[in-house]
Amino acid sequence: MNITSQVRAHHGLGKEFTPMTPIRILFSGMLIAAATGLVSCREPAPTAPFIPAPRMQASWAGSGGLLYCKPLPPDSVTQSIGPSGGQIRVSKHVLSILPGTLTQTVAITIVAPSDTLNRLQFQPEGLTFNKPVALTMSYANCTLDKSLGIRIAYLDNKGNVISYVPSQDDPGFKKVTGWLAHFSQYAVSW
Repeated sequence: MNITSQVRAHHGLGKEFTPMTPIRILFSGMLIAAATGLVSCREPAPTAPFIPAPRMQASWAGSGGLLYCKPLPPDSVTQSIGPSGGQIRVSKHVLSILPGTLTQTVAITIVAPSDTLNRLQFQPEGLTFNKPVALTMSYANCTLDKSLGIRIAYLDNKGNVISYVPSQDDPGFKKVTGWLAHFSQYAVSW
């Protein structure tokens, strides 16, 4: 008994069984391709909105993230700054406000929690300025690769990176300066 007879017997097929010819195989492939093409011609599905990458505390993970740092003691400072500007120092970080940045005197609070991130929380949250203010953050207590460019990240309340502020890295002094347009929560990032 040859292979064709065995297949016919196994599937209960009589003499009407005909193996597929190359033409039939080609025609079947064309039908499948046409059906696939028709299905793919429908309206595209809506895309998901952009969701920022989750908080990354390891300095070597992924394509960018928050630096892992040795926790510093917690610190908090409240200082009134008016139209003439001024500086506020908290922990190893400095906020510099140029004259004319604020139109009235504001009590500004900066909190530097003890954390594995060098991050700062600013109050009043959402305070905006006539011109950007300079935030200089130290990363001397952080683990990093010398080839990484350090910057300041804007964080949401859960610690996820929303965006990065324009930043200038000073690796010699292990400090980075970013220009803020409003108060929120910020951290040293790469």
